[in-house]
Amino acid sequence: MLIDTHAHFYLKEFKNDLNDCVQRCKENGIQQVLMPNVDVESIECMHLLEYGNSKFFKSMMGIHPCYVKKDFQQELDVCKSWFDKREYCAVGEIGIDLYWDKSTLAIQQDAFRQQIQWAKELGKPIVIHARESFQEIFQIIDEENDDSLTGVFHCFTGGIDEAHKIMSYGGFKMGVGGVLTYKKSGLDKTIIQVPLSELVLETDSPYLSPTPKRGKRNEPSYLRYIAEKLAEVKGETFKTVAEATTLNATKLFKLD
Repeated sequence: MLIDTHAHFYLKEFKNDLNDCVQRCKENGIQQVLMPNVDVESIECMHLLEYGNSKFFKSMMGIHPCYVKKDFQQELDVCKSWFDKREYCAVGEIGIDLYWDKSTLAIQQDAFRQQIQWAKELGKPIVIHARESFQEIFQIIDEENDDSLTGVFHCFTGGIDEAHKIMSYGGFKMGVGGVLTYKKSGLDKTIIQVPLSELVLETDSPYLSPTPKRGKRNEPSYLRYIAEKLAEVKGETFKTVAEATTLNATKLFKLD
């Protein structure tokens, strides 16, 4: 059984065949799908999906760095208020993205730091979006890290130096997705040096479809291709990879 630790299953891309997608998940051994929030507009759709199947879907709450704009404090306040109303498996998707807009770095850093502090107060893991921003992320984690802070570096695409830095924190995992299956990514050369105990699986659906589905809409049932590639890279059986990554996710996110 597999757990997709990062899928935006509530987006419009799944509107027309959601039930079929869920059925394909079950046919491919996906036992749970964790859904990161992105902004205040995505909250309702995410909640509705979880309400319909709360054992299969688990929601997170946070503001994605690409949605951190001038009025971000108001949006953060809305998101923070939801933690008083219901349960979430993590604070996410949060972090810093310097690929799309470097001009918002200061407010991205502010929003990231505030949401880390929520996680520490609430005893929740954080799910970190780090695109072209490892050093900026590490600087804040170095300042905020303590025994209570845990999480996952979503869509990990770093090298061995970044992997060693993440492992040095003690409470963090690396999320492995479709990029591992891309021939020219070079990610396999890093992941082969990282113990299975440090990894969780994810799709980032509907984005980053793995080979052989590249170019098509991604969906959580494709997690099997990522697990198969990880088994190949690590020289392990599919069963070993499935058991290890599922255990890692269950412990990190305190899942049933």
